[in-house]
Amino acid sequence: MTGNRPVLTMTGISKTFPGVRALHDVDFRLFPGEVHALMGENGAGKSTLIKVLTGVYGTDAGVITLDGEQVSFSGPMQAAAAGVSTVYQEVNLCTNLSVAENVFIGREPRRLGAVRWGEMRRRARDLLARLDLDLDVSAPLGTYSLAVQQMVAIARAIDVQARVLILDEPTSSLDAGEVAQLFRIMRQLRDEGIAILFVTHFLDQVYGIADRITVLRNGTLVGEYRTEELPQFSLVEKMIGQELDVLERLDEQQKRATVDTADEAPLVDADGLGRRGAVAPFSLRIHAGEVVGLAGLLGSGRTEVARLIFGADRADHGQVRLDGGRAPVRNPIQAIGQGVGFCSENRRAEGIVPELTVRENMILAMQAARGWLRPIPRRRQDELVRRYVEALSIRPANPELPVRNLSGGNQQKVLLARWLITEPRLLILDEPTRGIDVGAKAEIQKLVVQLSDGGMAVLFISAELEEVLRLSHRVAVMRDREMVAQLDNDDTLDADRVMRTIASGTTRKEVTR
Repeated sequence: MTGNRPVLTMTGISKTFPGVRALHDVDFRLFPGEVHALMGENGAGKSTLIKVLTGVYGTDAGVITLDGEQVSFSGPMQAAAAGVSTVYQEVNLCTNLSVAENVFIGREPRRLGAVRWGEMRRRARDLLARLDLDLDVSAPLGTYSLAVQQMVAIARAIDVQARVLILDEPTSSLDAGEVAQLFRIMRQLRDEGIAILFVTHFLDQVYGIADRITVLRNGTLVGEYRTEELPQFSLVEKMIGQELDVLERLDEQQKRATVDTADEAPLVDADGLGRRGAVAPFSLRIHAGEVVGLAGLLGSGRTEVARLIFGADRADHGQVRLDGGRAPVRNPIQAIGQGVGFCSENRRAEGIVPELTVRENMILAMQAARGWLRPIPRRRQDELVRRYVEALSIRPANPELPVRNLSGGNQQKVLLARWLITEPRLLILDEPTRGIDVGAKAEIQKLVVQLSDGGMAVLFISAELEEVLRLSHRVAVMRDREMVAQLDNDDTLDADRVMRTIASGTTRKEVTR
């Protein structure tokens, strides 16, 4: 910490939405030259506090000061102009515009009213080079992965001479190498005197980068702590509000016993399935009651495999059949009709409908399967929604709230409930615990185990290799958009072996199980 006086203070902040008390009398302070982690479970109020600070939401009570002067921003652009720049949890960029246009949108270099395109592209390249990114800044942003889009958002944020840089879940779409790259930039900016507010659900990242930690719980302040003075278990206990050995249980949970499928026909039979430019042809069989994990680096083709099996992307090689059916799955409607559910990694673009209520979002898949001419009776809707709100501990537990009012983690639970309501035979989970706090992560992992024990097949995708190994009976390894191995999750399989397989690309064919 380079300054004895905070650059930013928030005092007595309160914010209420219809039916939801998001923040109550919260204090927060941020010093120059520090990385300050804002921690709490989903729904604790972290994102709301950031949006109050940057003017997305007004306050019901409280005072904000910047460099000792009271401020009240009308929106993020005014906040950025004052030196408070934010990268939100969900990337808010325009994928149809070029990389350079996204970096400078609203701040384009101009001369006599005309945009100076050459200067803008040059400045964009220079700025991205600071992040060790070598991109075609003239290309549409949408041609790049979510991880690259996230880094472009960070580049845009640090270009505005920020005194305060707010990073809300910036690492949720990044692999380990990209996280290390981001941390290098964060340390560089911290050493330059910038105050960095860092929100993440990855505890190891907090202890790897943060100088101090503030904990929120249920919209109230628990406390502010020096990182070295707060052990991880104490942090989890303060976040959850009770003494809970969540981390220990996650780490010590034994591997799943391998499912005996020798005499059983597969529920899912993907035979030579592939799509040119997306993923090389692969074969994969999944049996009832089996969890198959997909492991691989970011961009290795994991999501592409899931989308082909669900029919969201059309295959130009091979086919996928369910339960020996004659008709292959060619689109999502057919997949849903045959008992397949798919929780996408991109909940904002492909998941929730923000304008609809929690209840309306949860019944969408079931209504689609029935057909829109056969509406689900309201009493039946209420019964189903009530059951899954309780089962998944969705908070707040009011199904008539707009889903946009829920935290990111609770929105993820709503998506999971949407597919569980359909009682699928195969559930595809693409990064279901990304951006989820440690308590909710344990709940979802426990649910995956229960579903597979009950006979449901699960295709489980996660960037956290330990999570894949903890839950899966088998692990399919992806490398450079090719399925290079399928490994039984026996006593010999560990993270090191999977990583060596990813690195070498050694193929081990086990696709006829």
